[in-house]
Amino acid sequence: MIIIKDPKELQQMSIDLRRQGKTIALVPTMGYFHEGHLSLMDAAKKRADKVIVSLFVNPTQFGPNEDLDNYPHDLQKDSDLARERGVDILFAPEKSEMYYPDHSTWVEVPGLATNLCGKSRPVHFRGVTTIVTKLFMTALPDIAVFGEKDWQQLAIIKRMVRDLNIPVEVVGHPIVRNSDGLALSSRNVYLTDDEKKLAPLLQKGLRTMKDRVDKGEHDAEILINKLTEFYKKMIPGSEIDYIQIVHPENITVIEKVSGPALCAVAVRFGKARLLDNLLIKR
Repeated sequence: MIIIKDPKELQQMSIDLRRQGKTIALVPTMGYFHEGHLSLMDAAKKRADKVIVSLFVNPTQFGPNEDLDNYPHDLQKDSDLARERGVDILFAPEKSEMYYPDHSTWVEVPGLATNLCGKSRPVHFRGVTTIVTKLFMTALPDIAVFGEKDWQQLAIIKRMVRDLNIPVEVVGHPIVRNSDGLALSSRNVYLTDDEKKLAPLLQKGLRTMKDRVDKGEHDAEILINKLTEFYKKMIPGSEIDYIQIVHPENITVIEKVSGPALCAVAVRFGKARLLDNLLIKR
């Protein structure tokens, strides 16, 4: 595995690989790898000749008073893990290499960013789509693999690729969980021991909601109220950012669960804001 910091160097290497007829898979990350990240690398390796993993804590997707300055990082450990997983190129640029001081170009998909995380983090997805576009233009991948834990992000990137005719196949990969059901996240490091015991109840609550749907309850407001009650009772001290039931492709709010439906939640546990989701009707 080689480590590249210069975007132009990576771009030229990708051009050379494509000229050789090699297919390229990209796994965009912000680092501090866990088994979820590693599973994305495994999926990428099965789909392409060469795997590029980007490691960049993107400042433009963080809002004021968010955890940009404290976001966990360990480049040496991440490099070792990526190498062990058979990654070919680790792209780890500096901020100055990705954004000029007078950067003024943005990519946005506002229609899918009004609900869920877009409501409480208004600049977040503009930063995500801009950096992903830059990574696509730099790594020139045939395939890009993203985790389904950030479902809204995945839906937005798929729409962006469709709307802009970007020649990249965007692949979603299932959420990787601990044995207790907690979705893996780099931000889990913020959890205290007591919070780690309570955090798996996010998924338990979602499965309880799905059971209600399977038994015939289709009113979204009732389902959301029941899940809210569950979290308030079972996870004392937590703060619900949102609980929403949306269409899984266009992220519009659903009032009746009569077709494809995703329940997505964001809940704060002290310093950690955790996401989870579940398809409650396919």
